[in-house]
Amino acid sequence: MGKSELVGGALWDAYSNKVAQRMDNPTYLGVITQEEADAKNAKLIIADYGAESCGDAVRLYWLVDQNDVIIEGKFKSFGCGTAIASSDMMVELCVGKTVQEAVKITNLDVEKALRDDPDTPAVPGQKMHCSVMAYDVIKKAASIYLGKDMEDFESEIIVCECARVSLSTIKEVIRLNDLKSVEEITNYTKAGAFCKSCVKAGGHEAKEYYLVDILRDTRLEMETENLKENAEKVEIGDLSFEEMTIVQKSKAIDKMIDLHIRPMLLMDGGDLEIIDVQNAQDGLTDVFIRYKGACHGCASASTGTLYAIEHTLHEHLSPQIRVLPV
Repeated sequence: MGKSELVGGALWDAYSNKVAQRMDNPTYLGVITQEEADAKNAKLIIADYGAESCGDAVRLYWLVDQNDVIIEGKFKSFGCGTAIASSDMMVELCVGKTVQEAVKITNLDVEKALRDDPDTPAVPGQKMHCSVMAYDVIKKAASIYLGKDMEDFESEIIVCECARVSLSTIKEVIRLNDLKSVEEITNYTKAGAFCKSCVKAGGHEAKEYYLVDILRDTRLEMETENLKENAEKVEIGDLSFEEMTIVQKSKAIDKMIDLHIRPMLLMDGGDLEIIDVQNAQDGLTDVFIRYKGACHGCASASTGTLYAIEHTLHEHLSPQIRVLPV
């Protein structure tokens, strides 16, 4: 059957010639029996996977030798022509690889292998779920062979299955690039560029995470962090040390110790902790510290080291600070 006999117009042009060829004449369509497996001294793996969103289903057959190599593969499919073409290419990509290598094949690998040229997608976006099903049945077969759960092969929460984009990646991209729209997320990551089910609720497949919600929540987190950071700047940065409350003074002292004092002590195996900060009756601010590690019991803890700590706080905050070891 020729390509023009199947569909017409622009929709037809959205499918590659490789997809059309494989849906009509799949190379790996068929079954593998236990008798064939026994004859080749190989283990037969049969895995079933179905997509509830469209009703497509695929059964994958592998023959795996004693070195974990997939020496033969077949498939049966109940579904559309794109599902058949994707399953056929999926089997081709698996054969000759070990099971451990095959499980690394993604739906994007399947779709790209079906392209006529590297820069033109093999199928329209709404059909990307067919290659996702091919990816999932590989994981199912590998889980059977290796005795693992399918989830063991997925270390990240995948939001966009079509483009294999994880939740952590989307959040990181939003933060790093200050993204403000779903369109910007798609431009940066390709998430939501295909079937669009991950964009918002109401698509052809229900999702746990949607781009509109991730964007909203991440932007809210960013705004909250900015407000807190700005509040701290106003709280401390715009006030003199003498104008600060005792809580503000404690934060300022903590910061200076972390920046200028603690690194010096750690180099010699020591450290300190702030026990208390108090406003003394003579107008000074008393900082009570306890030495730790090599500083505890050191001869210079009450002389040279103490002077260095006090001098640093005087230089960066106020000469009205008195440091008292306890």
